[in-house]
Amino acid sequence: MPLVRQSWYDFPRYFDLAFADETSRECDFFERAFERYALRPVRSLLEPACGSGRLVVEMARRGFDLTAFDLNAQALRFLKKRLQARRLDARVLTADMTAFELPRKVDAAFSTFNSFRHLLTESTAQSHLRHVARHVKPGGLFILGLHLLPPGADESCIERWTARRGATRVTTTLRVTSSDRRSRIERLRVCMLVREPRRELRLRDEFPLRLYTAGQFKRLLARVPEWELRDVFDFWYDLDEPLELNNDIADTVVVLRRRAETPRLPG
Repeated sequence: MPLVRQSWYDFPRYFDLAFADETSRECDFFERAFERYALRPVRSLLEPACGSGRLVVEMARRGFDLTAFDLNAQALRFLKKRLQARRLDARVLTADMTAFELPRKVDAAFSTFNSFRHLLTESTAQSHLRHVARHVKPGGLFILGLHLLPPGADESCIERWTARRGATRVTTTLRVTSSDRRSRIERLRVCMLVREPRRELRLRDEFPLRLYTAGQFKRLLARVPEWELRDVFDFWYDLDEPLELNNDIADTVVVLRRRAETPRLPG
């Protein structure tokens, strides 16, 4: 069985399958959050760094007007084919998280499962939050999901799970190989074992992600006053169980609301 050292984002069919079981729960949460927190009806949506587009396809199926972008050409081709096969419409673009321009504003945006942490510096993270704010209408939302690192947490971490669709089985292993709180960078190794009737594949990828404690993330949000933090949840997506943005939370989903007017920063 050959070992392929390549970005797992270049294999969107397997990447999509690995997270497919989360799709309905995430999208149900989006819809309920729109109803509870948005100050305007939500029909148009944006997903930055959409990857394989599993959430784009599902939200389009539910009748929303979708715009999505990514830098990975294989993922975008996969998404366009899925939309076409299901006779769904969405605007799918090639764009960067820190420097994108859309022809019109949307009612809400979402980005889950650590896409945000690919932005490795404070300046690129702020730029992304400001660009999303520029494209979300006042009173609209940005639902952002990421892993935080509590101060006393074990920095070594391994997660493994298996997903199946038809005769295809994908086992995914995520392993933190290094973590530096001072530079605020960890390295994540991804291994995928794919088994199909006529094919087996071992895939390995490794890349850096930015680290955030709850306090560091709060300070980042304070520097982008276009956004107001409305509530905090974990990856169970239980809207009836809001949490605190503190050192007890790791798997984190924040609901941000676009202010109608941006307050001045102190100083």
